[in-house]
Amino acid sequence: METSFTLLQRVNAQDWLHIDGELCHKGFSHLENMLTTEECNNLKALYSCDPLYRSTIDMSKYRFGEGTYRYFRYPLPDIVNQLRTIIYPFLVPTANKFVREMQTGTEYPQDHGGLLGYCHQAGQQRPTPLILKYEKGGYNTLHQDLYGDIYFPFQVVLFLSQPNEDFGGGEFVMTEQRPRAQSKVEVLQPRRGDVLIFTTNYRPVKGNRGYYRVAMRHGVSRVKWGERVTVGIIFHDAK
Repeated sequence: METSFTLLQRVNAQDWLHIDGELCHKGFSHLENMLTTEECNNLKALYSCDPLYRSTIDMSKYRFGEGTYRYFRYPLPDIVNQLRTIIYPFLVPTANKFVREMQTGTEYPQDHGGLLGYCHQAGQQRPTPLILKYEKGGYNTLHQDLYGDIYFPFQVVLFLSQPNEDFGGGEFVMTEQRPRAQSKVEVLQPRRGDVLIFTTNYRPVKGNRGYYRVAMRHGVSRVKWGERVTVGIIFHDAK
């Protein structure tokens, strides 16, 4: 893909029907070369800009792992805000399919502002996009990013560092727990500029008696050397 294209053009150029199929059948979809090296470096440079953040979390303090992550405050950096706003509508059809199949209630609005309106009415007004940095020995335990009663069923990670060049280890790990079965594990190592879309909480799986829920969790394996930086784009806001 030509990385000289605008973010909107790059997002529009994705095969969203294929992405829908992957999210429905695997719970994740890996999009390659979505960001330029310059965009990745610019995002990494934001980590040390303190006024951009509402809070900084030391993972070891809360037994989340080893490393730090920082939640952006509003207004979000332009590229983060653009991707959050542009990608959301493409995921709404799949999200609403999940709602219907799992019978979880109200369908999601077509535009991202509508989702934020629901969040803010429920007292979820704090932005959730974040930047995460892991150095040697860093890792993140398996978890889900929910932050309140209202949540969108998908989220996005932007990979800003190059594996085997900037860092070693630090694979992205996802688990899928089906009822009365052993957990299934996926281990991925996206490259700098890649984007991963994955399930936030549950995904529906069709069984003999209709659909049932499969719980998804994600984390990061231990970094062996170097520095690994990512940005997480979560579409709902937090309490």
